[in-house]
Amino acid sequence: MSAGEAVAGPDGALRCPWALSTEDYVAYHDEEWGRPVHGDDALYERLSLEAFQSGLSWITILRRRTGFRRAFAGFAIAEVAAFTDADRARLLADTGIIRNRAKIDATLANARVLAEWAPGDLDELIWAHAPDASGRPVPKTLADVPAVTPESTALSKALKKRGLRFVGPTTAYALMQACGLVDDHLATCAARRT
Repeated sequence: MSAGEAVAGPDGALRCPWALSTEDYVAYHDEEWGRPVHGDDALYERLSLEAFQSGLSWITILRRRTGFRRAFAGFAIAEVAAFTDADRARLLADTGIIRNRAKIDATLANARVLAEWAPGDLDELIWAHAPDASGRPVPKTLADVPAVTPESTALSKALKKRGLRFVGPTTAYALMQACGLVDDHLATCAARRT
């Protein structure tokens, strides 16, 4: 077995190696990561969480996701867009989330921008950048999984052009992976879609 190939978990099923470090990761890997996500609020949540993850490990965000959902009104765009300065101060003091001022401000600003979009616009914009799956090689090892692609760069530019913040190409690609626009489960991973 080469480094970075799928590894057998406690149940014997082969999984992407990153998924086996904690039970939280196993569940996220098996049940969520790479599965299609639609809906403006759901995609706003994923976009926000990927931005908060920037510079941190995903497990840090995953373990605080309940706190993030509570703090940001379930990531309902219309509700977050109406947050006040008092809400911002509350978020900056909330130990249940990552208290990064720039990331909190971006999350609030993004909600205000998205509240002006027509329903379904965010979903449509993001999914318009999904690459043709037939033109993508199936990754055999972690070394085959990119951090940035031409599609994620284009998505990042499109989101920024429409006024969104904290959406660089790497964050955009992580969003694409998490929301099923791409399937980066390794070739022998049990969670890979056929």
